[in-house]
Order: sequence, then structure tokens, then C-alpha cells
Amino acid sequence: MNFHEYKAYVLSDLHRYSPDERGFFKHYLLVPGFRYTFWMRTAKYFKTNQDLISTLGYFVTRFFLKRYGYRYGISIPYNTEIGFGLYIGHYGGIVISPDTMIGKNCNINHGVTIGSTYGGKHPGIPTIGDNVYLGPGSKVIGNIIIGNNVAIGANSVVTSPIPDNAVVVGVPGRVISDKGSYDYVVNRV
Repeated sequence: MNFHEYKAYVLSDLHRYSPDERGFFKHYLLVPGFRYTFWMRTAKYFKTNQDLISTLGYFVTRFFLKRYGYRYGISIPYNTEIGFGLYIGHYGGIVISPDTMIGKNCNINHGVTIGSTYGGKHPGIPTIGDNVYLGPGSKVIGNIIIGNNVAIGANSVVTSPIPDNAVVVGVPGRVISDKGSYDYVVNRV
């Protein structure tokens, strides 16, 4: 990742919180979700470069990432593949497997788990599409694909693939509508 890509990721994340991208310091100081994503993106930037300054920067950013991970209850490894415009609406209890792939404009709320299974019907790691809303307490588990523009309701447990534009609720998660996440994912990049 070069500096221009890094800057584009950070600004796209900021845009999700406020379309006025001049509020970087305000959002960094006041919004824990943005602060965490900033350090996550920065750690990934330093890890992908191979010079002495990047190596030192990597260790410093990993320190801050761990610190804020403990402070806010967020466990999203820096090497997780996450597209532009990540939005963490409420922090606390967020756990994401490092091998998960998440598309752009994803909304993650508190209590969300995206994890793997080692047995069962769909062993493996989930893939999350673009413009996906993950409601508070929702769980996405196993080698499944969550389509684009999907809204997963609060406390839903999703263990099977979900098509594009679906609204999912319940345990186990079932599709109740094809209206998707349009009303839930705003300030898209």
C-alpha cells in the first residue's frame, strides 16, 4: 500500500462519519470507531513498506491499535481485508477474524462477530459484500458469502449465504425482505 492509497482509505472512512472531510481531528478525538480504524489503516500502511522508518512506525501503530482495541473492545486485526469507507457506529464487543474479506461501505455495530467455523455445513471464513449493515449483536459465521446491499438485523445469527439486497433477521438468520441496506448505509464512498 502506498501513501496515496493509505490516505484514500483514511479519508473514505472519515467521509462515512461526516461528508465534510475537514473534520479529521474532531472525529479522531471524539469518535472511538474512527480512531480505531485510523490506527488499523496506519498499521497496515507501515507493515506493507520495507524501510527502517516503516518498521519503527509499525511497532508504534501496533501499540496504539492494541491500546484502543482493549479500551474500546474492538478486535479487528490490521491485516483484515476491508474496503473503503468502514464505519463503526458503536464500539464494544466487536470481533472479526483476520482472514475475513469485507467490501466497501460496511457498517459495524457493537457486539458484532464475524468468525470462522471448523466443521458443520460451511466450514471456513465469511466474505462480506459492499454496502452491508451489520446490526448490534449480529453474528456471521462460516464460509458463506453475504451479498451486496444486505442489512443484517440486531442479534441475528447468519450461517448460510445471503443474496444481494436482502434484509436478514432472526436465529438462524432468514431473509424477510429484498429492500436491502439502502436506508442504513449512508455517506457511501
